[in-house]
Amino acid sequence: MSYVTGTVIAVPAANKEAYAKHAAAAAPLFKEFGATRLVEAWGDDVPDGKVTDFKGAVKAKPDEVVVFSWMEFPSKEVQGEAMGKMMSDPRMHELGDLPFDGQRMIFGGFAPMIDEHTTAKTASKTGYVDGYLIPVAVGNKEAYRTLAAEAAALFKEFGATRVMEAWGDAVPDGKVTDFKGAVKATGDEHVVYSWVEWPSKAVRDAGWQKMMTDARMHNRTMPFDGQRMIYGGFAPILDV
Repeated sequence: MSYVTGTVIAVPAANKEAYAKHAAAAAPLFKEFGATRLVEAWGDDVPDGKVTDFKGAVKAKPDEVVVFSWMEFPSKEVQGEAMGKMMSDPRMHELGDLPFDGQRMIFGGFAPMIDEHTTAKTASKTGYVDGYLIPVAVGNKEAYRTLAAEAAALFKEFGATRVMEAWGDAVPDGKVTDFKGAVKATGDEHVVYSWVEWPSKAVRDAGWQKMMTDARMHNRTMPFDGQRMIYGGFAPILDV
């Protein structure tokens, strides 16, 4: 079964090009270590939230932009081996200093529970990404899966090419930031790392207009605290 490493990073706006170059240089190594896909998406439509938001998740400064990033692997075992190689391979250190504050990067391992796509996974690269972090109680996992599957069908109907919902599996506590703190997760809640891929921002915007007015989206009982859900729109700068 496939597996996802999800990250959220605060990158100074002035370092966008340096970040893209660093990610592109690292990508061949990640592929060698077993990753099947790497996506880096630059914050484009990332709103402030009343309780939680992406900027607060990584303690972003005024001059920083949030990057939503993930790597996909064939299995959790392959991902585990890859993480070990990344830490020990000298070529990773030869890439140079990180163009962002690594202490505020949040990361974790996630097990896909919904992976709906309208085209083959080897199809053209995504044009736009909606990213989400959601706190879901363990007892509501199946209710969330059911709701997510229904929503995924609508997303695809309105133009999305892929919907991924991945359940927090190996989500470590951080010293400065982490996924649990990002959504203020309680003791019995797991973090869901989710994204929706679109052909373009224009298709995404039109799709959301249809979603918001479609009667099938209303009068639903949410199996999570929507006030703590984090969401935003991101423009891919790397998709390999």
